[in-house]
Amino acid sequence: MNINRNQLQFGLDTFGDIAYKDGTKERMSYEESLRNIVEEVKLADAHGVDAIGLGEHHREEYSISSPDTVLAALSLVTKNITLGTGVTVLSSDDPVRLYERFATIDALSNGRAQMMIGRGAYTESFPLFGYHLKDYNELFEEKIALLHELIKNEPVTWKGNLTQSFDNVQIYPKLDKKLDVVVGVGGTPASIVRAAKYNFPVVLAIIGGDPARFRPLVDLYHKTTRELGKPLQSIGMHSLGVIAETDEEAKEIAWTYVKATMDRVSKERGGTPMKKEHFEYQVKYGAYYVGSPETVAQKIAQMIPAVGVQRFNLVYSVGGQLQKHRFQTIRLYGEKVIPRVKELIK
Repeated sequence: MNINRNQLQFGLDTFGDIAYKDGTKERMSYEESLRNIVEEVKLADAHGVDAIGLGEHHREEYSISSPDTVLAALSLVTKNITLGTGVTVLSSDDPVRLYERFATIDALSNGRAQMMIGRGAYTESFPLFGYHLKDYNELFEEKIALLHELIKNEPVTWKGNLTQSFDNVQIYPKLDKKLDVVVGVGGTPASIVRAAKYNFPVVLAIIGGDPARFRPLVDLYHKTTRELGKPLQSIGMHSLGVIAETDEEAKEIAWTYVKATMDRVSKERGGTPMKKEHFEYQVKYGAYYVGSPETVAQKIAQMIPAVGVQRFNLVYSVGGQLQKHRFQTIRLYGEKVIPRVKELIK
């Protein structure tokens, strides 16, 4: 697949993992973590990163439970970066309220808002907001259909089953353009086909294994879009990474903090701790982008055409890394990795 480097986009994603204080085993407060996220995105904007995605979680180890509130703050202190989520858990939210909030962010930021919708990797938001997991699939199906109607900026007539109903109702603030909506996909063909049906761009969450194994899903998305007679939309990928001045430094940081996160998730789901050989495989061949700027750039430049994507998002803060390491990854990504990837992709 031919890749036009002028159409490539490079983003950063964070779930707001709470950082440890330098030289201690004490974590920052939630308040300090949120203020630091604003500084991180300002740094990314200053270094030419195209987009930021803030994840939504309602768990002890993350500080971002309301990403759109943080994006509203960012809309007034950044200039160019696209302000998005990664992801907004659509199933346990109200599509009308989501439209209103993101339309407001879009207006405040001069058209830079982007809502990435998905089901999320965790389900804690369902009981928290009064939804039932038995309706897991039906909630998403109905709400993505409603959101698709809302972003047309026209009066909506809608008969809801698990959502509200409308009779020719206009939702405000009304925008002059369609709200930018992207679908975050974990890797199922059904999710790909659904996104193509609504003609939403897609970002694949590639968190393990050989990224090239997702290529059939990219091909399915393009095939389905063509068969439906819709215009082709972009498709991207997001994977975790750590960038440092040397490969050794980056690996040391990643092994300490990424392993801790993966071990915690594995324990919750009945798995076993990550072994060093598995980590090394992911760094060399798999979905971890860990190393010096040149090492990371070479791997991204290899994987973009292998997967067939036009957008790459680096998850930069996994596992409570020290704040100085987060700033370092952001700076090196913008200063060195992105320009180098564009050089490498002909």
